[in-house]
Amino acid sequence: MTASRLTTPRSFSASPPKQEIADLLTEARERTVLLISGLSDEDLHRQHDPLMSPIIWDVGHIAHFEELWLTQNLDGAIEFSEMPGMYNPFEHPRATRASLALPTLAQMMERLREIRVRVFDRLDSLEWNDDNPLLKGGYVYNMVLQHEYQHNETILQTLQLKKGAPYQPPHRIAFASPAESGVRGRAPESGAMVSFAGGRVTIGTDDRAAAYDNERPQHEVELRPFLIDRTAVTNGQYLDFISDGGYDRQELWSDAGRRWVTETGAVAPKHWFRDADSWFHRIMDVTRAVDRARPVCHVCYHEAEAFAKWAGKRLPTEFEWEAAASWHPASGRARGFPWGDSAPTSKLANIDQLSFDIAPVDTYDSNVSPVGCYGMVGDVWEWTSSDFGGYPGFQSFPYKEYSEEFFGPDYKVLRGGSWATRPGAIRNTFRNWDYPIRRQIFSGFRCARDA
Repeated sequence: MTASRLTTPRSFSASPPKQEIADLLTEARERTVLLISGLSDEDLHRQHDPLMSPIIWDVGHIAHFEELWLTQNLDGAIEFSEMPGMYNPFEHPRATRASLALPTLAQMMERLREIRVRVFDRLDSLEWNDDNPLLKGGYVYNMVLQHEYQHNETILQTLQLKKGAPYQPPHRIAFASPAESGVRGRAPESGAMVSFAGGRVTIGTDDRAAAYDNERPQHEVELRPFLIDRTAVTNGQYLDFISDGGYDRQELWSDAGRRWVTETGAVAPKHWFRDADSWFHRIMDVTRAVDRARPVCHVCYHEAEAFAKWAGKRLPTEFEWEAAASWHPASGRARGFPWGDSAPTSKLANIDQLSFDIAPVDTYDSNVSPVGCYGMVGDVWEWTSSDFGGYPGFQSFPYKEYSEEFFGPDYKVLRGGSWATRPGAIRNTFRNWDYPIRRQIFSGFRCARDA
């Protein structure tokens, strides 16, 4: 079993093989190191944007989170939820982290090595104990893996904001070929919608090996019939919104949205710019004319909400989104992923980072949900209208600061993952969240409408 083939934590019903855990941890670290390879110490320590940490801080946080949970807390006697000190995100807000005495890259690499040696030594001596919920099904190892995967995406968000010369990806893969993805050259109709008949559906999961606490417990909800966009909103559709004065038409924006537009002066998605009569945008080191066929990216919740109103639609609730992505009406059950229950790969969807780009919406024809929604995993996170909160019967585990501290109306839920999301950190039940003003995330949206 080679590390390069392992990228997805599994929902083990029994204790996972130790070698498989070691391979997954090794592969995750190889990806982290790959993403930062080629960056100077100056780039790693620089505060590229007040919203983001210096990249070297993220790397240190990955290491110390792993040390805490895979050595100190492993027996179930949880002393801390975050390691006290320099890499504690609650002690040190992002905007202040550049002032910390952060180590050099060489020092950090040695620290990563030292911690990993202790983690592997502890893994070798580990005795599985299903009475310890951290160990049952390998949960704590899956949690630490997903934590590193998620910080990989955070690092890429920072690199998209990088000051100075644009980030040069160290390695790129092409989008899936037609033979791999099943593409038949069929471009979806712009703005086309599919219908969901409504009824009782299951939301969330009871998995306790890989899923986070905010995805549990699985429960039933009753949905009214609705329509939902077959694809994410494209650049072309969004250009039409801009051309129709979308940013200037106050009736399209909520009170909070109007304040945001006034304060920011936004006239287009982040990283877009105009040259003469044409719009261009940049993704990492590539600048090109805005491609009408690709999903729009780097828009905040307020922009998504205003576009939906302009289009005579609305944003879907997260339950509508999950039902459209997962529910199979004929079988009466939810799938793990839009295409089925097989693990996600970069051949099924535009995920796993190494494309360093957003694909045209008709690229991965296998990435279709049972009701006919295309691309609900990959390319861009999709804003929903839902506030972030706990499901009925929610229980915080293993620490409330991961989810529960963020419950409430200040955060909106996003679903689906992006091109920068690793396969092990996405599934139909996965819930992301952020402030409605955030645009540094790789975020887009699709619209819905009452049937």
